[in-house]
Amino acid sequence: MTSDLDIFVGNTTLIDEEVYQLWLDGHSVAEAVARRLRGGVLERAGTSVAVLQSDTRDHYRTFQMLERLLHAPPRLLQQLLFQIPPSRQAMLVQRYYAFEESFARELLGKKLSKGTKKDLDEISARTGVSIKSCRRQFDNFKRVFKAVEELRGPLADNIQQLFLLPPPPCPVSTHGDYAAVVFFANSRFETGKRRLQYLTFGDFAACAQHMMLHWTQGALAPEAAEPDGDVPKSFLQDLKELKVLVADKDLLDLHKSLVCTALRGKISVYNEMEANFKPLSRALVNVGELTHARDVRDFFLDLVEK
Repeated sequence: MTSDLDIFVGNTTLIDEEVYQLWLDGHSVAEAVARRLRGGVLERAGTSVAVLQSDTRDHYRTFQMLERLLHAPPRLLQQLLFQIPPSRQAMLVQRYYAFEESFARELLGKKLSKGTKKDLDEISARTGVSIKSCRRQFDNFKRVFKAVEELRGPLADNIQQLFLLPPPPCPVSTHGDYAAVVFFANSRFETGKRRLQYLTFGDFAACAQHMMLHWTQGALAPEAAEPDGDVPKSFLQDLKELKVLVADKDLLDLHKSLVCTALRGKISVYNEMEANFKPLSRALVNVGELTHARDVRDFFLDLVEK
């Protein structure tokens, strides 16, 4: 009895995106095979379960060998062992550094330390993200934080250069999203209180973008030899000078006139804002008293409560 066997030999590393995602999500080889079977891969490929198991194991071994390169994405582009087209390299990096916003929301403002890593089992249970995926995402956050914490220049640009993450808009996590995580980890803003639970990761990330653009050392003094993620103490001291805007009636009226002129026709709550300008202005100025480290950490909590 004889049988024919077709063999194809090539040096291009084959990457199955479906299997890659299953590996990233923390599924074992057996779980990945079961999911591929339910997806109808045998019917589409016309193969056997044994071949499917072998193919899945082979992909998993490849991903495990690639992982050390994914920890420093420029190395993936420079290496010659794996012949991977540039578009596939970009896909590998983008998906490896993609994260679940529900998981990132749990970590915002926390120190990326061993103590926090011990809580990943509880976070996994709350978010529904597998523990293996939680560990990968946590390690990615920590790796990015360590790589850029002492660098000068815009956080997002530094992250993009070191980890080759895409700019927005993009369906996966961008360097701006990682910049927000690093900014919150560095400043240790309180985000876990019950009154703040309605705010999403996207809400906090948008705030981080504006704060990095207008509050940080890099924004206020680009020439200074300080990391971009730091909020200068001198800036926090200057915020106290804003009290004059509510203490002096003439200045309050002028401030109201300028703000209303700038926002008229641009926001849906304009009438409410205009009618309540004085208490809103007073509350914002009081929140701006960020003299001590604890005041800075409670910034978002004060915004909601006041």
